[in-house]
Amino acid sequence: MTRCRVIALLLLSFLPGAAAGGLLPALAPRSTLQLGTARFSARPVLELTTRCDDACARREAALTPQDLQEHLSYETLYANGTRTLTTVELSPRGGGTEKRRQRWRRRRKRQIYGTDGRFSISGPHFLLDYPFSATVKISTGCTGVLVSERHVLTAAHCIHDGKDYVKGARKIKVGFLTPLQGAGNRTGPGGLAMRWARVRRTQVPKGWIRSPSSVGMDYDYALLELRRPHQRPYMKLAVAPAAEEMAGKRIHFSGFDSDRPGELVYRFCGVEDETAHLIYQHCDARPGASGSGVYGKVWDPVQHKWERKVVGVFSGHQWLEVAGEQHDYNVAVRLTAPKFAQICYWIKGDYKNCQNE
Repeated sequence: MTRCRVIALLLLSFLPGAAAGGLLPALAPRSTLQLGTARFSARPVLELTTRCDDACARREAALTPQDLQEHLSYETLYANGTRTLTTVELSPRGGGTEKRRQRWRRRRKRQIYGTDGRFSISGPHFLLDYPFSATVKISTGCTGVLVSERHVLTAAHCIHDGKDYVKGARKIKVGFLTPLQGAGNRTGPGGLAMRWARVRRTQVPKGWIRSPSSVGMDYDYALLELRRPHQRPYMKLAVAPAAEEMAGKRIHFSGFDSDRPGELVYRFCGVEDETAHLIYQHCDARPGASGSGVYGKVWDPVQHKWERKVVGVFSGHQWLEVAGEQHDYNVAVRLTAPKFAQICYWIKGDYKNCQNE
């Protein structure tokens, strides 16, 4: 048993269960502190690469529930540049632990992924149809996904480098591909244009702000609140189940990869492995795809059907050292029950409204 797999079990042991019908943990604000105005001095990073070795594994193994509360505290950036830090209290409400089997198998060395497995989505009929219509572009160069009438989920590193906000975050905007109606907007594929919407506020977990390290990658997500609601279908969120519980054990995501300017690029692939916080996979991706909403087809026991739900956020690449060997994976951040509770609280403002999600 490798150290990283031992860590995964330790982390799973104190994450409250929700995927199997248990209640979400209750996340509520404890205190809010006014911070100074952001400097916006960081340079945007379109492709995040991290490393995880034994030292990284030891840090994760040493995490306590109190550490989790600290990581789930969050910073809010407002359109005028002011910001606040909110500490939270996390109370378990579900019974037992997550019911998830960990797969014990050797990780593969990175291989060339073969023929490019990405598909460019073309034509207004497809681009404006769900779920592709729920994918949006972030003005800092990344991708995001609509998760409510006025909220966009994306990667934290597209907005903040762990020390400060990136320069473009001062006037960050969200781009929607829309039918071309006149000049003034950059033309997109199939006679479409990018319509930009302003952001009211941005929220980033302290688990990312504390350090853009391998531990920080576990919290590489952020939520943008638009000034005005949009009129498109949005994707629902779900606590990430084990890969075996998703249709075909596959994940899917669409993004604005930088090597295909002006195009929306879709891909899917199988999950190679997973820990409590990360999904390891070999989906082809390029800079610009960071922040894409990673979704799987999850069984809905109420409606008795498979439903597409966002279970993670595409982050980037991680070099993983296992038994002295280097392994390279593309990585997505898993939406654990506490992370789901936090994002739901950001969207709805009251954890009680998240219990039936």
